[in-house]
Formats: sequence, C-alpha cells, structure tokens
Amino acid sequence: MAKKVLISGAGVAGSALAYWLHHHGFDVTLVERAPSPRSTGYAVDFRGRALDVLEQMGILDEVRGHETKMTGTTLVGAEGQQVGELPAEAFAGDLEVRKDDLTGILYRLTQGIAEYVFDDSISSATQDDSGVHVTFQRGPQRTFDFLVGADGVYSDVRKLVFAPHAKCVQHLGMSGVGFTTANDLDLDHRGLLCSAPGKAVYVFSAADADRMTVSLSFATESAAFDRWDRPEQEKLTNERFANDGWIVPRLLADMSAATDFYAASACQVVLTPWAEGRVVLAGDAAHCAAPTSGMGTSQALIGARLLAERLATTPDDHRRAFEEYESELRPYVEQNQALGREAVKMLGG
Repeated sequence: MAKKVLISGAGVAGSALAYWLHHHGFDVTLVERAPSPRSTGYAVDFRGRALDVLEQMGILDEVRGHETKMTGTTLVGAEGQQVGELPAEAFAGDLEVRKDDLTGILYRLTQGIAEYVFDDSISSATQDDSGVHVTFQRGPQRTFDFLVGADGVYSDVRKLVFAPHAKCVQHLGMSGVGFTTANDLDLDHRGLLCSAPGKAVYVFSAADADRMTVSLSFATESAAFDRWDRPEQEKLTNERFANDGWIVPRLLADMSAATDFYAASACQVVLTPWAEGRVVLAGDAAHCAAPTSGMGTSQALIGARLLAERLATTPDDHRRAFEEYESELRPYVEQNQALGREAVKMLGG
C-alpha cells in the first residue's frame, strides 16, 4: 500500500513536492488555507539547477512561454537622473515569470494526481509509530504516514511541531509594500531603481505594458510590519517617503487606491533540524532565504525533488531520508541566505 503524505501549503514548494512524491508512488494530499489556488505575488525567477527540475517535470517550455523578458534595470538618483545600469540577470535570473503563472502551471500539473483540500488548515498534529494524526479547522481528523510543512515563512506546521516563529524567523532589517499602477513612465520590459540609506524605490513593467509594478522598501526594526493592518502599513510607508521627490509622491497616492496592495518584511528562516519524527519542513517554512536573494523559487523546486527522492529511496527509514535531504540541501541554502543578506544592504537596508 502506498504511503500517505499530507502537505500543508499548495504554493510552489508544496505543489512541486506533490508532483515528485506521486512520481515515486506516494499517495499525496495538500491542504491549503486559501479558498482556491493562490494568484498573488509578482515575478519569480529560476537559476541554475532549478531549470533542470522544470525540464524533468515536463513544464520548462510552458514556463518559458510566460517569460517576462526583462531587459535590465536603470539605477537613478533622487530626482530620477540616470546613474547606472544593472543587467536583466540581476533581478530576473536565468528565467523569470509571474508567480501566478507558475502556480497555475503547477496546479494544473498536479490536480489530477493529488488530493487538494482548499479553505482549510491544520489545527494540531500528534505522531506515534503508526503515523501522524492531524486535526483540521474544518475537515475530519485523518492519519498520514508523513506530514510536510510547506506553508511559508509563518508556517503553521513549524509552529505546532518545532518552535514558535520568534525562534526561527530572522528579520533582515527591511520591510516594504508592493502594488501595480499605470505605466506612465512607458517602461518596456525594464525597471528603475532608486536606493538611498534606509530605503529603496523599484518600479518595472513586463508582461502588461499598461501597468507597472511598484516596490517601496525601507528599514524596520522587526518583521511585525507585514502583520499590521493595511492603514497602519500605508501610514508608515507614507512617513518614510514623505520628503522624497522624483515620482514618489505620485506612487504614494496610487498606493492608497491599489487593489493588489501587498506588504512583507525581508526575513530568513534559520532552523536546525528540518525534521521532527515523521514531520518535515520544505520551502520557505524550512529555509527561507528572503525575497532579496532571488533564490526562493529555485530552492523550493530543488528541495522538493530531493526530499521526494530521499523518501523514495528509504521509505521505511524516514529519519535517514530526512537527514540526507537536509545535509545535501543545507550548504546550498546557506549560500543563498548569504546572498539575501547582501542584497538587503544593496537596497538600503
């Protein structure tokens, strides 16, 4: 009988892991708090070995069909004057697509081979030699052979089984907001970056020529910003950029009207080990490198394939499988987390 695996979180890490576990003969269920496949987020990029994973999954050509085709980013001064240039690879990696395009592809790839449970989440998890006994906010209690937390930086699984967020999530000193607005700058697959000590403004336009994506980032003392109410987030953002020139006043005005407003803090997840008994973490829940690293999606894909392979190799010795998964992936993660910290400094953090 196939071993049963529950994955908490149907994002990139969770959906990719579902594919690989099914490929190796596991019976997979995903539980997702959102009522439907997530369609939020802006661009994600792939580098190096992640492209090999996409090819092995049979979706590389489809993903390439959604490439943003960014051509570069112009560095500008406080009044918008050009002061430098960054190549496309600085932000877009080897391949860049919108996040909702990627998650849509992964969902279509896996919806027929895995059970998806939307609009629900895990409320408790206990384990013994027979498996992991999981209770849900809405659904009935169920038992699985393994539980995987692929539910992001503020993972429910990690909080329930491993440690509180405060012990795992490290703030990198920068938070910010994002949204889209009219592309009045006529950006054509290009970006503009204005950075100063303690803050940065980044705007770009790619897939939709009529719209541009805006990121306003600034130094903060904790990651609490991304859990504030939107009015509080907007208030602090307005305060931090109140005296800025160039197009910033217009961006602040557009922020209040944005229907796709998003707030987040640059954080990393630092935790050892990534497994506890029959429960293991994947993706950002285990090893977030911060969005500034540009490596989160690549880590998620590479880690998903590796975790499934190790479980398939030693299905009756999950402790060994989890240890090998962590020992092989951790050096790559630590390298990417170093990149994430350095990038925050470049953006003014």
